[in-house]
Amino acid sequence: MHPRRVLVVEDDHAIQGLLTRLFENEGWDVASVSTGRAALEYLEEHSTDLVLTDLQLPDMDGVAVVERILADDPSHTTIVMTGFGTVERAVEAMRTGAVDFIRKPLDLKVLMASVNQAMAVRVPHKRNVAPKASAEMASSASGLVGESPVMRDLVEFVRKVADSDSTVLITGESGTGKEVLARALHTQSRRHRGPLVPVNCAAIPEALLESELFGHERGAFSGAHHARAGRFELAHGGTLFLDEIGEMPLPLQVKLLRALQERSFERVGGARAVKVDVRIVAATNADLEAAVRDGRFRKDLYYRLNVIPIVVPPLRHRASDIPLLVHYFIERLNARKGASVVGIDDAALAALEEYQWPGNVRELENLIERVVVLKREGLIESVDLPETVQTARPTPDTRVTVPPSLSQEGIDLMKELERYENRLIITALNQAGGITSKAARLLRLNRTTLVEKLKRKKLDVKAPAEQDLSVRPSSASVIDQPSII
Repeated sequence: MHPRRVLVVEDDHAIQGLLTRLFENEGWDVASVSTGRAALEYLEEHSTDLVLTDLQLPDMDGVAVVERILADDPSHTTIVMTGFGTVERAVEAMRTGAVDFIRKPLDLKVLMASVNQAMAVRVPHKRNVAPKASAEMASSASGLVGESPVMRDLVEFVRKVADSDSTVLITGESGTGKEVLARALHTQSRRHRGPLVPVNCAAIPEALLESELFGHERGAFSGAHHARAGRFELAHGGTLFLDEIGEMPLPLQVKLLRALQERSFERVGGARAVKVDVRIVAATNADLEAAVRDGRFRKDLYYRLNVIPIVVPPLRHRASDIPLLVHYFIERLNARKGASVVGIDDAALAALEEYQWPGNVRELENLIERVVVLKREGLIESVDLPETVQTARPTPDTRVTVPPSLSQEGIDLMKELERYENRLIITALNQAGGITSKAARLLRLNRTTLVEKLKRKKLDVKAPAEQDLSVRPSSASVIDQPSII
């Protein structure tokens, strides 16, 4: 397993040394140069997974460096670093193909978050991918990892709507991968050469959020010594991702609505309308319809955002994707941490599949990272997992189903019980991705008992997207393999 390699292009030797230590501590191979020409010469002889370059270099403009790098090899992943007064140049670099820009002075946590996200959506170099894993890794080129029917449908839907400029509202529980989905929409669109500019509406104080979104003029408020472009302007020609949109204060919702309607706005303290060409993708884990009813979110803004709604399923609803996700994370983390974990045994994988994952994919990734860091090599076993996961059991559905009303003629109780049992079996098989052993665990049956029931009932098990839960006899057989469409 080869560690990933980064080329740092920075003429400030203090920053160069800081970045070298940062990446080496994360398990990367690091090469560093001080000029644009040296970077281009290095890349003629060596392969890299990431190029991190300053925009102000002593011999070349950073944008020109990015253009030359991507002209020679479009597969290079580049992130630019920019100081005060060069943000517009950073946006220009993103239009040429850089995946992100980081402002100076550097926030190392923000930098590594950007690097990790760039690596997540990057098609890996062949030298880093074992032949067995290459097909699985290729399926994650968009960052959307999974082969379950619900994920296949999601990937196909993203493909269909990515090239539209229509506003998208992504909803789903925390940790399901809403930002990954937003990046997939951007990278598959005709705006992919433009910037993807994220704004976490919950992380920025209300007093600063308006300036962050729309920018401000010099002297607009105390401390505004220079005019500054906001995120709307920085996203011109690309995509603006409004994360946690449900947390936006009501006064700002009015201004956002106007900006969405007119694609123009005024900077704080300004009087000139600024026109922008951006696509809006918003995301939330909140129930916006309930927020509208409670008066916490504007109805007109909700309808303006909810043009193309996308719901990201929780991990417990696509548990058949867990093996693929686990191997994907192991592959990535081995490269990042310099580890040699070769896989996971069946008992540990079964425990992961039975756990309910309240933190969704993010929780799974964090768990695998913890195990890889501690394990370092070999096969992940049940004993390596936290006790809460080792002892996980399927959570029974405690919802009460209202029985049909009784007519004067009554009902056939045995037939209704049979129908209800069939619905539970079909639901368990769909949730288990068609794997009978896993469905049996969900139903707390022996696998042989479930197989016998399937043979006797001759159930027609369809993928969830096609499923009509009424039971129909069929001669179709069910085998102990994932259901793939």
